[in-house]
Amino acid sequence: MAKWGEGDPRWIVEERADATNVNNWHWTERDATNWSSEKLKELLMGLQVESEEGKCEITEVSKLEGEASINNRKGKLIFFYEWNLKADWRGTSKSGIKYKGNIEVPNLSDENDMDDLDISVSLCKDEPETELLSLMRSEGVKKIRTALASYVDFLKTEFTQGMILPTANGVTKQQTAQALTKSNKTQIGSCSAAPPPPNTGVKIPTCKFSLKETFLTSPEDLYRVFLNQEMVQAFTRSSALVEAEKGGKFRLLDGNVNGEFQELVPEQKIVMKWRFNSWPCEHYAMVTLTFTDKGNETELKIECRAVPESEEERTRDGWQRYYCHAIKQTFGYGARLY
Repeated sequence: MAKWGEGDPRWIVEERADATNVNNWHWTERDATNWSSEKLKELLMGLQVESEEGKCEITEVSKLEGEASINNRKGKLIFFYEWNLKADWRGTSKSGIKYKGNIEVPNLSDENDMDDLDISVSLCKDEPETELLSLMRSEGVKKIRTALASYVDFLKTEFTQGMILPTANGVTKQQTAQALTKSNKTQIGSCSAAPPPPNTGVKIPTCKFSLKETFLTSPEDLYRVFLNQEMVQAFTRSSALVEAEKGGKFRLLDGNVNGEFQELVPEQKIVMKWRFNSWPCEHYAMVTLTFTDKGNETELKIECRAVPESEEERTRDGWQRYYCHAIKQTFGYGARLY
């Protein structure tokens, strides 16, 4: 028999004040099916697109079959989701003619990349041809893909709250699963008036990475995209607040990202303090955007420093998906990733 204090550390209950799932070693599972069903309906219902031809809106999620769950093993979260969904859309032309159609997504799954998702849009039987169908197959599909990507992000953040349990000293082994709930939508750059999160003041390992992307536009126009509040709201498809000046605050993606501009060199460079709202309170990454004129295009270099190691993949994906790719899709700058 092992002496006191020499046992397998996985089983030492003193590691947690409540002696529950010590060091997050045991396998735990949470069923996310019901939550996912409601979240998918919330994100899709009422989604609208509009053009000179008229307006279209998703009016009903008529079929939602599948399941979702999250597993925690050794402090790591494993996500599983698989959905087959159908929805109805209605369109009204500028002349007042109404149309009905269907949407089908058969392969929303953790095994498929979001860019490879099959999204089929059609008119109901006997409906006459209309340009609104083209609108739904282009802009409508983009918005549907963005909504489904948001579902996956919410599943990995909002729903996972509490699955990684803190140890006695209040430190969690993983920061990626902290929730991005409405309570986090506080004053820009400040922490909530509630008690600080358990990991406040804990030194965390950080990393740095860089990305390069080319946009078919001028440095002047691309620079403005990051600082014009209306343009930010356009490419993030959510509310935003942007104070475009040195020391100015910003808040994007419904409060899930915030920070402060440190340096602004028109058409050349933007330096900012940047953070996900789920990161340890007052921990910011330093992000530098450098704009280089390449003739008929602009090279954007993104340098991120002091990113929590456990958040590197999520942060890299966030900059690619919610900034670069979204800007390409919204403003048609035809970027080339390399």
